[in-house]
Amino acid sequence: MKLIKRALCCVGMLAAQAVYAGPEVAVTVDVARPGAVINKNVYGQFAEHLGTGIYGGMWVGPESKTPNIKGWRKDVLDALKDLRVPVVRWPGGCFADEYDWRDGIGPRGKRPVMVNTNWGGVVDNNAVGTHEFFDLIELIGADAYVNGNVGTGSPRETAQWLEYMTGDGQSALARLRARNGRAKPFKVAFFGIGNENWGCGGNMTAAYFTNLYNHHATFAHSHGAQATKLIAGGGLDGDVDWTDYLSRNIRAPASAISLHYYTVPGRGGSGKGPATGFGEDQWISALKDALHMGELLARNVAKLEQNDPQKKFTLAVDEWGTWYEPTPGTPPRFLQQQNSLRDALVAALHFHIFHAHADRVSMANIAQMVNVLQAMILTDGNAMVLTPTYHAFRMHVPFQDAVSLPVKLDNNPQYTLGGAGIPLLSASAARGKDGKLYLSLVNSSPKDAVAVSVALAGAVGKSASGSVLTAAAMDAHNSFASPKAVMPTPFQARADRGKLPITLPPKSVAVVAVHE
Repeated sequence: MKLIKRALCCVGMLAAQAVYAGPEVAVTVDVARPGAVINKNVYGQFAEHLGTGIYGGMWVGPESKTPNIKGWRKDVLDALKDLRVPVVRWPGGCFADEYDWRDGIGPRGKRPVMVNTNWGGVVDNNAVGTHEFFDLIELIGADAYVNGNVGTGSPRETAQWLEYMTGDGQSALARLRARNGRAKPFKVAFFGIGNENWGCGGNMTAAYFTNLYNHHATFAHSHGAQATKLIAGGGLDGDVDWTDYLSRNIRAPASAISLHYYTVPGRGGSGKGPATGFGEDQWISALKDALHMGELLARNVAKLEQNDPQKKFTLAVDEWGTWYEPTPGTPPRFLQQQNSLRDALVAALHFHIFHAHADRVSMANIAQMVNVLQAMILTDGNAMVLTPTYHAFRMHVPFQDAVSLPVKLDNNPQYTLGGAGIPLLSASAARGKDGKLYLSLVNSSPKDAVAVSVALAGAVGKSASGSVLTAAAMDAHNSFASPKAVMPTPFQARADRGKLPITLPPKSVAVVAVHE
């Protein structure tokens, strides 16, 4: 009954806003000029051994009374399957460069204990290792992106881990994997060589890391029928010079260069700001910083176009998301934060940017899946809540492997506050694998609705249907006490004289299928 009332409330709100008299933004989608395919992997996820991101958040162990499959929480598995997660990166992050893969195989009760020096100095008993990770991957139907250890590891360790995972036949490592319960090779779709080697991965220069990359990658053989794609660790906050050096000097096989960038309100100020209870200054600051991803990608793509016209390399944005001050009362190094409507808008703006660079951006992995930074899911004991970011991802599932389409915005004013300003409306369109035309819209203003007039070049839009995600407060969020405070609600529009009128409420994300 509460859901019905909430849906009716939202429909009423949209109807009331239909009389909005502000500027009308004209959105034109050129359906006759298909662009690059939006790789489904830009909707990827990241799960690091960090805080309760894995232990407790997802992994409870097969002996737990919490409903689980092979030790993984069933409620979390079901939620992730609904997201159609395409790829998961593991085990780090900074954790990867101190990880010895051999510690995570064999009987769980006999595995060595380690101390996670990067994230809180907590004890990690290595209960989740290679086999457990691939159980997770196979249970949710995703591909595996395994990040190797360059910081403290050797090329031999890289080669042996890949052989252990992908070897088929009579090699000693393939037989060891079989004795540990897996005769069939694992499918390692991607293997990362390097992670933030400019910092936690070794404080290296680009030249030194490039030599290490070539050394490791030379021996990083995949032994299965499907070749593993290698990803080279990128520079600090999309460092173009690092990308430049790598793309000119990589000699061993590589499919992509990674790029990391986190959205931080008030970047360069006194702190990251809170995840909730913030003012409009931090609202616009966060959205503006999120849009900086577009500038970083444009500069890095331009460098690749210069150095790599054959397009051997793509970009893998394998860490992105919001980063605020930790939730009060939680261990600071667990990086646990609440997730609000603001985060959903940040996510959608990133999607639009990735779509716009679909020819060079082959993957993106939000940080992280559960309980860490901009998480999809929060857990507490046996309770679970889906965040606004989760809903933003779920709404955009039709864009996975869709064909991007050009979008033109006219009469798009700026949303401003003080000296800061960003475009009021953001839009992205694509032709889905099901043949339908999908349109994603973001209204960045927390106060004003925006009237949008959608036209198709090369076709006629008759109606549109989909969902809109919004709430009354900028920091509206789903809690364990109120898990459905921020939820998508149905949305419909009908054509008027060849155009689709859509009125977006303040601070909203909408995804609609345009019916031709």
